[in-house]
Amino acid sequence: MKRVLFIVWAIVIWQIAGWTFGQRPAPPPPPPDVDPRTTSTEKYLVDGRDMKRQDGLGALDLPPSRICTEDGRKKFVSALGNYYAHRQDEMEYYPKSFGRSGARYIAEQWASSDDKRIDRLTQETYTRGYLKPDEFTPAARKLIVSIVKDERVTGKGCAS
Repeated sequence: MKRVLFIVWAIVIWQIAGWTFGQRPAPPPPPPDVDPRTTSTEKYLVDGRDMKRQDGLGALDLPPSRICTEDGRKKFVSALGNYYAHRQDEMEYYPKSFGRSGARYIAEQWASSDDKRIDRLTQETYTRGYLKPDEFTPAARKLIVSIVKDERVTGKGCAS
């Protein structure tokens, strides 16, 4: 009996030592530094960004009376949320897939005058109380929160 317990104990110790001191898998290599403009689908993605911008601007151009209706609210959250979620996803995807040049490229792509206008209107809508980050998906919320982080809500939004 003691011999069996000793063998079981030795196997357990051997297993723990293997887990602790064994070889770890190598970390994945960094992504290649590839220019994303050379991919076959980038032309379509650029067009998609323009459509997302128009949807985002359309949502922010809705009058407050429309944002406060059930249908208007759904449209507002959906369109603005899609814009910010798409932007956030690409801001994370391009550096992982294309390296530093991908990070630079996508930062430039999302820095147009329309993007700056959307960010400014988002801040204004937030300060007036019409925008609540909790209503958006996690990807959209992450970017929205970073955009409105220095803003203070001064209005009552739909409650007024």
